[in-house]
Amino acid sequence: MATSDGAGRRVLRYLESARNLVGCGGGAVGLGLHFAGLGGAWWPAVVAGLYGAGALLTPGPRTEPPVVLPVDPLVPPLPATPRPEPEPTPEPDPELAALSDYLATVPLPDSAGVAGLLTALRATEPGPVPEEIVRHRLPVAVAGYLRALTWRPWAGPDAPDPEAELGREVRRLVADLT
Repeated sequence: MATSDGAGRRVLRYLESARNLVGCGGGAVGLGLHFAGLGGAWWPAVVAGLYGAGALLTPGPRTEPPVVLPVDPLVPPLPATPRPEPEPTPEPDPELAALSDYLATVPLPDSAGVAGLLTALRATEPGPVPEEIVRHRLPVAVAGYLRALTWRPWAGPDAPDPEAELGREVRRLVADLT
């Protein structure tokens, strides 16, 4: 163990070790034997003995020995050739993926352009505007569309068309994205 580790870190490392866990399992078996009526007055010794046996018989963590390659002093080392760094691929936004999965289950009109907006959001670099669209503005627009569809029978003849309203909002979001 490293001497720079505090006592608390060493204790936590032991408590999380396989030796302690197997020992605790042995102690639990000892308690089970006690509750089953076996062990009598010696049950604390049985529990401690099973814990100790489990902790002592469990192999410790394996550490691989370092690989040491022989060095020929007469041969100069080869110069390191720089390898080109691969282009990091941006991680897909989990919130955008979850929103896309949800919107795939909602009966949205194709004329609203939600699919095009989702494609544009996937192609856009992360930032505050796409994040605001994914987290707030698009879900609110879709929720408004669904509410308007629900209340359409009672809205009256002069009520705005929910599909047109959703399409206008999606066009605003696309414009804000660019």
